[in-house]
Amino acid sequence: MRIYNKNFQLDRRKELRNNQTKAEKILWEKLRKRQMAGYKFRRQYGIGEYIVDFYCTELKLVIEVDGGYHDKKEIQNYDMKREEYLTSFGIKVIRFKNEEVLNSCDEVVEKLKKELHPSF
Repeated sequence: MRIYNKNFQLDRRKELRNNQTKAEKILWEKLRKRQMAGYKFRRQYGIGEYIVDFYCTELKLVIEVDGGYHDKKEIQNYDMKREEYLTSFGIKVIRFKNEEVLNSCDEVVEKLKKELHPSF
C-alpha cells in the first residue's frame, strides 16, 4: 500500500508549497539543499492522508511549524491523532511554534542539530 505523496494530494501539496507561512519559508531556507547536517528534507510531503510541513525520509523525521490555531482544543485533538498515525510508521514528529522560528530561528536550528546528532 502506498502511503507517501498520494496523487489525490498533489494539488493541495503544490498549493501549500506556493503559500508557505513566513515561518515555514525561513525554516525551509535552513533545511533545503542538505544544509542540515547533510540530510535531505522535503516540504509539504504527503504521508497517508496527511501533509506534513517538512520530512526527512532518511531519519523518518517530521518537522511541523504551528501557528496560533494549533492552540485550539479541536486542532490539538486532530494533531494528536495525526501524530499517533505518523508514529505508527516509526516517524518522529518535532513541533515548533511560528514565533519560535520567527524570533529565535538560530535556537530552532540548534535544537534540530541536537536532534539529528545527539552528541552535538
